[in-house]
Amino acid sequence: MPSRILIITPDVLAQQMAGPAIRAYQIAVELTRDDPGHRVTLVSTASCSITDDRFDCRFVGWHRLGRFARDYDVLILQGFATYHAPALLRGDQVVVIDLYDPLHFEQLEQLKDVEPAMRRTTIDLTVRVLNEQAVRGDFFLCASDEQRHLWLGLLGAFGRINPINYDADPSLQALIAVCPFGLSPEPPGHPEPVLRGVIPGIGPDDKLMLWAGGVYNWFDPLTLLRAVQLLAGRHPDLRLFFMGMAHPNADIGVMSMADRTRALAAELDLVDRHVFFNEGWVPFDQRGGYLLEADLGVSTHYRHAETSFAFRTRILDYLWAGLPVVSTEGDTFGRLIALEGLGIAVPEQDPDALAAAIETALYDEDFAAGCRAAVAAIRPRFTWATTLAPLIEFCRDPQRAPDHGLDTSRLVRRPTPPANPIVRATNRAQELAREGGLSLLRERVTGKLGRTLRRR
Repeated sequence: MPSRILIITPDVLAQQMAGPAIRAYQIAVELTRDDPGHRVTLVSTASCSITDDRFDCRFVGWHRLGRFARDYDVLILQGFATYHAPALLRGDQVVVIDLYDPLHFEQLEQLKDVEPAMRRTTIDLTVRVLNEQAVRGDFFLCASDEQRHLWLGLLGAFGRINPINYDADPSLQALIAVCPFGLSPEPPGHPEPVLRGVIPGIGPDDKLMLWAGGVYNWFDPLTLLRAVQLLAGRHPDLRLFFMGMAHPNADIGVMSMADRTRALAAELDLVDRHVFFNEGWVPFDQRGGYLLEADLGVSTHYRHAETSFAFRTRILDYLWAGLPVVSTEGDTFGRLIALEGLGIAVPEQDPDALAAAIETALYDEDFAAGCRAAVAAIRPRFTWATTLAPLIEFCRDPQRAPDHGLDTSRLVRRPTPPANPIVRATNRAQELAREGGLSLLRERVTGKLGRTLRRR
């Protein structure tokens, strides 16, 4: 039966989109394709400049989002939406929580350069958000079996693995399903050259590696640069292109790893000789051209807690374009690469092993051909219609969770506010600015000042 479905992303919906926005957009596409009768609305709380004839796309600010959501039967949420608009968890709608991005692990790395009190407070708030979502959600999505184990632990801690849910479905698939990031079933298009013969220094016959996506603190492009330096002497035709150095969401900002990557590339004298940077972000519908001109996709990271539960969505673009892949081992795709023969998975922070893997994948034509054949065989497993199948099925007859009348909210423990009043005031000011801009911040400050003066 058709439903009124609201999909909310805190990321930018535009020609240049990062992972959260891409995923939200594709969820809207697949739900509409499955049942054109669904009334699907895709909302960004950052900005929206795209349109789609199949569903409504729009910007809705945090301060209006709770009221806006009242007209929908199903809410599909990701990230911090429920922190900025807690009313989303208070209604009677069916609430789907998309947990494909383990925010608390990611932020441990992302906030390494932040002042300790602020870092601690932000992590506490992130955990609170996840706890509140665990208590209220009716259906949960994750990106891998490893993630499902992680989130089952969270759901168990907050009383959601209880006799009611268990008796309804002992597998708990009706509570939390694996819905990985996906790729288009249509091959990427390539209307005109974008790299070879276009970017000075990248020729038509060069061996080209691609780093798709951003340069974030949990990645390790530094070891990759050192591997390139090791190979450059005997392979003068080796090229590495970074597709995006500036995140399309201005709120994300440039992370320290991006600055360190530029600095090391300059120190090793690789810039514009063997290493090239796109200082912006490749538009979503143009990325296929970049991928098709490459010979190899590469992704390197550190081995830490985030790695265990990560799902490197950029690698899906490599599979989409039929590229062999070289990646650090230890995550979901590292295991898949080794198991399916999609390329080579290497130990972390080992420039020699990485250089050897790159050399094999780029210059051993028989090996590369075998990888491409393996990629072609596995690619249908990751089309969006396949990866989102559990969500599509759920939305055909969306229901509240069997235990929806059971109160487990008492198990949510809100963190103690920071003792430092300056840190506390700064945190609240930032929340208000994010929620409603400077006008809301000014309104709240003026109101509080007025109440204080009246008490005097």
